[in-house]
Amino acid sequence: MNLTNKNLCEREKKVLSSIQKLPYCPIAIKSGQGSLLYDYDGNEYIDFLSSASSANIGHGNEEIIKAVKNQMEKIIQYTIAYFTTESPILLAEKIIDLSPGDNDKKVLYSTTGSESIDAAIKLSKAYTGRNKIISFKGAYHGSTYGSLSISAISLNMRKKIGSILPDVYHFNYPICFKCPYGKSESECELQCLEEIKNAFKVYLPSDEVAAIFFEPIAGDSGIIVPPKKYVENLYKLCKENNILFVVDEIQQSLGRCGYWFSIDYFNVEPDLIVMGKSLGGGFPLGLVIGKSDIMECLKAPAHAFTLSGNTTVCVAALKMIEILERDNIIEQAKEKGAYLISKLNLLKDKYPNIIKDIRGLGLSIGVDLPDRSSTKKICYQCIKNGLLLISLGENTLRIQPPLVITQDQIDKALKILENSIKDFINEKISDDAYTFINGW
Repeated sequence: MNLTNKNLCEREKKVLSSIQKLPYCPIAIKSGQGSLLYDYDGNEYIDFLSSASSANIGHGNEEIIKAVKNQMEKIIQYTIAYFTTESPILLAEKIIDLSPGDNDKKVLYSTTGSESIDAAIKLSKAYTGRNKIISFKGAYHGSTYGSLSISAISLNMRKKIGSILPDVYHFNYPICFKCPYGKSESECELQCLEEIKNAFKVYLPSDEVAAIFFEPIAGDSGIIVPPKKYVENLYKLCKENNILFVVDEIQQSLGRCGYWFSIDYFNVEPDLIVMGKSLGGGFPLGLVIGKSDIMECLKAPAHAFTLSGNTTVCVAALKMIEILERDNIIEQAKEKGAYLISKLNLLKDKYPNIIKDIRGLGLSIGVDLPDRSSTKKICYQCIKNGLLLISLGENTLRIQPPLVITQDQIDKALKILENSIKDFINEKISDDAYTFINGW
C-alpha cells in the first residue's frame, strides 16, 4: 500500500482515541533532519514547533542515533527500581551540576513531565506537612491527575471526570500586556501578587500552603514572560512563609529560552525544578531535581516506575547535553531568538493590524494576531506553504523552532509567514482552515 498523509490520517482515526489529539492539518510526518520535516506526500516543512518543544536538538541527530544504538546493543534498559545502571547516575550528576544554586541536590526520575509534576506535588506535601497548592490561571502542567489538578487552561481537560485533587488555588499570572488592573509594566505595583497576599490574610492560611507551582515562562497560555520583579517578589513571599517554590521547566529548559533553565533569567534558586519534553533527546523522560532533604522526605516506593530513568533514554539525554555544551547551541539560541524577534517586529511595523504583540525569550516566542479567525487562517496557510506551527489560546502563534535552526531557515520561514498574512488580507485563504485548525 502506498502510504500517504490522507490514508495514514484516516487509519489513525479508526484506531487512536481522539481525546489525545488536537489536530491541525492532515499531515503525517515521515522523517526529519535538523529543523526540517518531511511528510508522506513528499512535502518539506520548516519546523517552528519542535514537536511541542520536545525536540530542542532538532531531528535525525547522528550522534544521538549512534549513542542510542551502541547502548541498545549492550542493554536497552534495566529498571532502576531494583538495580543500578550507569547512565541514570551520569545524567543526574550532570543535571545537578547545570542547575542553579549549590550541588546538594538529588534527582527523582519519571517517564514524562506530567508524572514529574505529580512527584513534585507529593514531595511538597510530604516535606512541609501541608496540603494546599497554589498555581496560576492559564497554567498547563500536564494530563495526569495531579498535574491536571493544578492546571487551569482548558475545561475540556476536566469535564465528566469527577473530582480532582482538592485544595488547589489559582491566581492571575502576571500578564503585563493584558494587565487586569490597567497598569503598564513601568507603573506596576505588583497588584497580581497582592492577590495572593490578600488571600493569606482572608481565606488561605499561608501555613497551610505546601508549594507554589510556577512557570517562569508561561508556555501554553501564550508564551508570557513575567517581570523580573514579580518573580523575585513571589520567591521572597515563598521564603517568608516557608512555602516551597516549584518551577515547571518542562517546556522552557535546556536552551529553549537561551538558558539551561528559564528560571536562570530571573536569578532565583527554586526548591524543586520539574523537567520533561526535550530532556530525553527525543525519548520520553521526566525528572524532579531538588534539595536533598526535600528529595528524601518520602519512603520508597512513593514514586517508582519500572521504566523511569530508562538506561538508553538517559544515554540520549547525556549525548544531547554534550552537543548543546560543545557546540555552544544555547548561546546561539539566545542570538537566533533576538534575530527572529527583530524580524517579527519588522513584520509588525508593516502589518500593524495583523500582528498585535510579540514577546518571548530565546527561541520561545508568542505572536498575537487579532482574533481566533485570523489566527486559524494564517496558521493553516503557513502549514500549507511549508511552515509547520500551531496556535495557543484564542490568537497566539507558537514559535519554538529547534535550537539548531539556521538563519536562512528563519528568513525563509518568515517569508512564508508574511505571504500568509498577505493572503489573509487579500482573502485568499480557504475556509478549510476552520475545519482543520483546532488547538486549545
